[in-house]
Amino acid sequence: MSTPTAQLAAAGVSIWLDDLSRTRISSGNLAELIETRNVVGVTTNPTIFANALTDKSNTSYDAQVTELAAAGASAEEAVFAATTQDVAAALDVFRPVWEASNHVDGRVSIEVSPDLAHDTDGTVASAKELWSKIDRPNLLVKIPATKAGLPAITEAIAAGISVNVTLIFSLERYEEVIDAYLAGLERAQAADIDLAGIHSVASFFVSRVDTETDKRLDAIGTDQAKALKSKAGLANARLAYELFEKKFAEKRAQDLLAAGANLQRPLWASTGVKDPSLPDTLYVTELVAAGVVNTMPEKTLEATFDHAVVTGDTITGGYAEAHAVFDALAEVGIDLVDVTQVLEDEGVAKFIDSWHDLLAQVAETLEAQR
Repeated sequence: MSTPTAQLAAAGVSIWLDDLSRTRISSGNLAELIETRNVVGVTTNPTIFANALTDKSNTSYDAQVTELAAAGASAEEAVFAATTQDVAAALDVFRPVWEASNHVDGRVSIEVSPDLAHDTDGTVASAKELWSKIDRPNLLVKIPATKAGLPAITEAIAAGISVNVTLIFSLERYEEVIDAYLAGLERAQAADIDLAGIHSVASFFVSRVDTETDKRLDAIGTDQAKALKSKAGLANARLAYELFEKKFAEKRAQDLLAAGANLQRPLWASTGVKDPSLPDTLYVTELVAAGVVNTMPEKTLEATFDHAVVTGDTITGGYAEAHAVFDALAEVGIDLVDVTQVLEDEGVAKFIDSWHDLLAQVAETLEAQR
């Protein structure tokens, strides 16, 4: 009997793992997840690398850190060396998946420095440096969907760099992300860059929308408000998929696709359930449609493999209901524009904090070696 993860894959969902460490690669665990859990990609972020690099029980970075300390490397240089090495190694593990999926999957993402979230030129320079250093065709460089990130996305795509656009919370910003991708493709096409080699995903965050909205619904406190709890995240994601279908059916996108360009696939991020009263596979089984990516923390991946009930497409038939949820949220006084802006600001701040924590701990470790 096929497993729930195999059923998800058969329904058109690409399962990616939202975690990476050197021991996961060297132990063979990553290869095992590809084999047994239908994992076809990996996403990383500063928090994930902070956890991997500062885990006291993990000795897999010791030799490299000693070498970097002897060479007089700064904390930033050490983190860059360690994380790019891990991502390159993971990309090599995924190379057969990349080949077998016609270059669609087998992807690993690495983020530009979070300190650059509001710096367009710095983001472009960082994306180019990562792309050049790692030098693997199945890499995705993560760029946040901040206002400063949008032109950087266009610049990177125009240069032939494949991009994972991260920290998307609102439909309005998602539409701008799609436009930034298409503008980059048009520029790449004008420069005679092969569009078929440029890939992108748009990472739309799910559970955090519920966390922030539910907090506000509890504060409102009416029965009407409480009845809407845990509905905003799924409605937001389903309407994002509706927007994806609409935008890529328009002439601008269709002309680029006809010239060899790829769809920018929606990716569901933040899919671990934060509210213990909810089913632990909620943001997996309720967001199934052809051509989406779902990146899962390991706990969610294992829950999905163990007991998820996959019933086919749970998105495209739900647009009317999702619009009704948005209307009902507005009626009780939820300002989704404010919700999503708060989440974007918090998301950027959390990654900056994780990044600085990581740099501080690596600096301390390097100092101890000198």
